[in-house]
Amino acid sequence: MKRVLIITYYWPPSGGGGVMRWLKMSKYLPEFGWQPVIYTPENPDPSVKDDSLLKEIHPSTEILKTPIWEPYDIYRKLTGKKKSDSFKAGYISEASRGNWKDKISVFLRGNLLIPDPRVFWVTPSVRFLREYLRQNPVDLMITTGPPHSMHLIGLNLKRHFDIPWLADFRDPWTEIDFYHRLKLTSWADRRHRALEKKVLTAADIVTTVSPYLKQTTEKLAGRRVDVIYNGFDPEDFQFEKVREDGLFTISHYGAFNRDRNPSSLWKALQTLKENSPDFARLLRIQLIGQTDESILREIRECNLEENLRLEGHLPHTEGLRILSGSQVLLLPLNDAPNVRGILPGKMYEYIALKRPILAIGPSDGDFAEILLSTHSGITCDFTDTGKMADTLNQWVKAFLEGELSVDSSGYDRFSRRNLARQIISLPSA
Repeated sequence: MKRVLIITYYWPPSGGGGVMRWLKMSKYLPEFGWQPVIYTPENPDPSVKDDSLLKEIHPSTEILKTPIWEPYDIYRKLTGKKKSDSFKAGYISEASRGNWKDKISVFLRGNLLIPDPRVFWVTPSVRFLREYLRQNPVDLMITTGPPHSMHLIGLNLKRHFDIPWLADFRDPWTEIDFYHRLKLTSWADRRHRALEKKVLTAADIVTTVSPYLKQTTEKLAGRRVDVIYNGFDPEDFQFEKVREDGLFTISHYGAFNRDRNPSSLWKALQTLKENSPDFARLLRIQLIGQTDESILREIRECNLEENLRLEGHLPHTEGLRILSGSQVLLLPLNDAPNVRGILPGKMYEYIALKRPILAIGPSDGDFAEILLSTHSGITCDFTDTGKMADTLNQWVKAFLEGELSVDSSGYDRFSRRNLARQIISLPSA
């Protein structure tokens, strides 16, 4: 078998969306003649843990780990957090609007820790991998970011080894939605952009996850960028569907941070509840995973607390199983400049569950096109309360008549096996 070195910060038992892309890719690579060699931190500081993901690792996978030092304990001391407190997805956006200690921390993070707090792992990783690769050659090297420090490891190794290098941008670098919140000096901004440009020009192959991000990344790089979507693993759906309990359940799965708070939806639900006792009785809002307090506060302010059901972080497949009993799956997008290129990983799993998806975001986004082409949901603009209310009213009526369903189709192209085949074929294309 050929060997592929995959340099990733996120790896089980860490959980969350950042793990899934390369955990699932590596699971299927051996079917196409490639043995995965994973290089990952020994002691990362993840936002969530999910030990159930360990069983997803293919038996042929070789795993290399070295210690990492991250400055998060300094941040915890500075901001008065407990040592056991984890950092939620989207913490930069929240901290940038916090108290003065939070704001100072964000300034220091953006201007001193370039490109990110994992930068201290770059030099020891290059030292370790140079020695490893001399004795254990590989046929392809893949770095995946964020954190984009992973790409700096690849950039340094490329100078020493003639190994094809694929730089995978799951999210952008300087075009990411919270970049403007880092309060960068002009020097720091130039430094971020210079390093990004070096990675984009030195890598043999650059991939990203959506057509919109392909366009923006190609403008930055001045070269071709390939799209490899995120997706779903059919093996994750081999469970008995949860039996419906007669309630009209709207569910969200995964990290739910402040920047994705669909304020207009809560208002639409409040109006529907006030105008219809039946709707008030049927409605349940189910949030699974980390949910920001600002979202919960708005739900309470809209008199929806009695309809709210909160679940903490769950093992991945258990979360999907619970979702299977929902009537509507909620997909709120960040109201950010690059929103048209955001394709949340959960979207593909929502589609595979074949339940109606309510997306909140611009109708010309890449996500909206996929929902339309797969016949799996409806997109409402961020402030279109009327369309949200009308859509939910129609779905509730269909639910009461036993006819709420979607005819999802054409989504097999997003299976993890197909995506692994696509990405591993790029070096020879």
